[in-house]
Amino acid sequence: MTDPSPTASKAVTQTINVLRRTLKPRHIQMIALGGAIGTGLFYGSSESIGLAGPSVLLTYAIGGLMIFLVVRALGEMSVDEPVSGAFSHYANKNWSARAGFVSGWNYWFNYIAVSMVELAVVGSFVNYWLPGIPGWVSAAVFLVLITAINLVGVRVFGEFEFWLALIKVIAVIGMIVLGAIVVVAGINNSADLPDPSFTHLWDQGGFFPMGLSGMLFALVVVMFSFGGTELIGITAGEAEHPERTIPKAINQVIFRILIFYIGALAVIMAIVPWDRLDGETSPFVQIFDRIGVPGAAHILNLVVLTAVISVYNSGLYANGRMLRSLALQGNAPKYLKAVSRNGVPIAGVLTSSAVTVLAVVVVFLWPAFAFQYLMSIATIAAIINWSMIMITQLKFRRRIGPDGVAALTFTLPFARVTPWIVLSFFAVLAVLMCFHPGYRTAVIVGPIWLAALLIAYQVKQGRQLRAARHHEAELGRETQRTLP
Repeated sequence: MTDPSPTASKAVTQTINVLRRTLKPRHIQMIALGGAIGTGLFYGSSESIGLAGPSVLLTYAIGGLMIFLVVRALGEMSVDEPVSGAFSHYANKNWSARAGFVSGWNYWFNYIAVSMVELAVVGSFVNYWLPGIPGWVSAAVFLVLITAINLVGVRVFGEFEFWLALIKVIAVIGMIVLGAIVVVAGINNSADLPDPSFTHLWDQGGFFPMGLSGMLFALVVVMFSFGGTELIGITAGEAEHPERTIPKAINQVIFRILIFYIGALAVIMAIVPWDRLDGETSPFVQIFDRIGVPGAAHILNLVVLTAVISVYNSGLYANGRMLRSLALQGNAPKYLKAVSRNGVPIAGVLTSSAVTVLAVVVVFLWPAFAFQYLMSIATIAAIINWSMIMITQLKFRRRIGPDGVAALTFTLPFARVTPWIVLSFFAVLAVLMCFHPGYRTAVIVGPIWLAALLIAYQVKQGRQLRAARHHEAELGRETQRTLP
């Protein structure tokens, strides 16, 4: 047998070291949809309803519009250049290497923080049915399971995430349909509650029972329910026909999310008036109990367990791709460029899993520290990430010029003013966070976190500069030794 030619070997290497475009449109749709439907809806909606009352529907509409514009800005760049590094790659190319470093590592740590908390709480849902299993065992089992799924191949990941997201979607649609039937039929199985009616959206203190300030404070809670929609940009590098898939996913997913959130909460408040929701249990449990669905708590426990697994699954997927992108930029160790034969950034996935293991240990040992401070970083990291996407889009258009803009096939609406409107919105959001006890810490941590990233970048640059100088000096000495 003859050895393969250098050209053939190079072709094989190039085939191995690339990601595979095997994510189908239904995978992209469900990844984005599932990323934004999680515990924030199933449990967090109680807090936002308590802050704003029925006007929380308007809050979700405003927040959803802002996130839609962020994702459209990302989509404009993703369709023009579909790569899995998404916003970090675009920031590096259109803004600066420093911006690419900050954007990528900020997003990676954001999902590490989210993943560690998700794995830390997964045991509580398992214990609902199997109380004898230690929490760390549940966390370890799901960490290994999700890591294995991500290592098999992106097609398997996409299929797994499709079914996880589908469970959540079916649960929300089922609640909306059943709830609407209850309201229209006037079913009332509770003597201490008024009959279901959509008039409860304004007859319990008005549509703005807590005033405009209540609606604004709810905006802080609501915005982070939309975290995960930016995963559409990450999938661009592995999507089939991204020029068609990405625009369709962006335009459809955002509106579906708004329908799910606004539709679900409208039905909830029509069945149980907003001021009668106890805030201690999920409003979904109260609604299922009110409808008379047997085993409501079991159903919700399954759905929320699915949501937790889905978040970690998507987070590990995104982090593996982000680390590879950072390595390709020179902003992360070279070994993170590695891609397996089945097109998986294996080094990035395994590194992210290893760090998450350490993070889960921290959560179990110091739960108050983890939830109060690390989740504050994750919260402010989302705002930093969304803001950098908008700034990068401005610089992207400046780089390609008028002719390049005219050639774009998928564009941000009203692109001359939209980025400034969205950035102003995030500035207002940061101010509102200062008045919200649960998010005040995040406003303090945010600048510290940004400073840490910028210092890390300067340290990295300094090391690379010293290494380059040392290499040049070695070459100089080698040259002198070879001279006659």
